[in-house]
Amino acid sequence: MSEAQTEAQTTGPYRAESTPIVRVERVGKTYWRDKERLDVLQDLDLTLAEGSFDALMGPSGSGKTTLLNLIAGLDQPTSGRIVVAGADVGAMSDAARAAWRARTIGFVFQTYNLMPVLTARENVELPLLLARLSGADRKRRALTALKVVGLEERTEHYPRQLSGGQEQRVAIARAIVTDPKIIVADEPTGDLDRKSADDILDLLGKLNREFNKTIVMVTHDPAAAERAQVIHRLDKGKLAS
Repeated sequence: MSEAQTEAQTTGPYRAESTPIVRVERVGKTYWRDKERLDVLQDLDLTLAEGSFDALMGPSGSGKTTLLNLIAGLDQPTSGRIVVAGADVGAMSDAARAAWRARTIGFVFQTYNLMPVLTARENVELPLLLARLSGADRKRRALTALKVVGLEERTEHYPRQLSGGQEQRVAIARAIVTDPKIIVADEPTGDLDRKSADDILDLLGKLNREFNKTIVMVTHDPAAAERAQVIHRLDKGKLAS
């Protein structure tokens, strides 16, 4: 993909005129290490369209994961404003933001974060425990999510009985079981071999195209970034031109 192509791709359901689902407006994020000030993000503006598949790339320390955490409501900006799916994330109380995350965001991490004592189905059911659903409804929704990711025959297997790629599929099923609007993925292929990584990227593409899920993915892997419709490059807390 050329530098020009990284600015915009219009494959899948995404179109340039799509409604923004994420608006990052002059956002800064500062941390303090003793008396040392660390400006991780600086006066950053970014708009993500609903139904898009965006990748965030950049060297270590460029602010990619910090930006992803702000979009997902796991952290708050020091300055500026972030509006995600119509909600001003930084203006919410901790309790309101947690409830909003449960409804709006699905998380996929590099290390899967599965509970080893639970089956694949039980791991997928975990986000539904906070919902007012019967046990039968939770099971039905978990089985549906596992079918979407191609693991309908592995529902009662434990993580130790699954390959790394299968574990990540369980993690993706857990991310989509609540039907979130946005999936945030932090290095989702980082622990996988190339074949398993490509399978996971195929699945994320399917969720984007067929289920219209907005996907925001942090990755160091150029092959993974190629699957996105738009690549945003960060350097020293700013978007690279």
